[in-house]
Amino acid sequence: MTTNTPSQLRLIIETDDFDEALRFYRDVLGMPEQPAFATEGEDRVAILHAGTASLELASPAHARAIDEVENAPSTQGPTLRIALEVPDTAQAVAASEEHGAALLAPPTRTPFRTLNARVQGPSGWQVTFFQELETLEERTAREGFATDDERPR
Repeated sequence: MTTNTPSQLRLIIETDDFDEALRFYRDVLGMPEQPAFATEGEDRVAILHAGTASLELASPAHARAIDEVENAPSTQGPTLRIALEVPDTAQAVAASEEHGAALLAPPTRTPFRTLNARVQGPSGWQVTFFQELETLEERTAREGFATDDERPR
């Protein structure tokens, strides 16, 4: 195991409509902005905080299974997805729709004890909102929850 553990994860979204993306992620979703360096003119950047970050690796079969559970459209080929843990999924969806995001999948209770919904965000990115309905300890005690090296093959 490495001793050089990352302390931050950033997902960089290149967008043609910077103002719309900034409005959506900063103003609608409430992600606070920190100062960031850019030169001038069209060189623009915003670093927005989303609380704790994690990297979720998913096989294509798992990605399709999530699409099915969320009643959301599947995308073809490898994709990056944005998933944001929120205290209230329905409220996050309502705020997003109020500001022009298209609903792709309404709030749905999942087998993994979350309330998930998906919207179409700016620049073609799908955003999943998820609300935890149990603690990690409660979920871990349930069948199907394991780390990859513990899962039977």
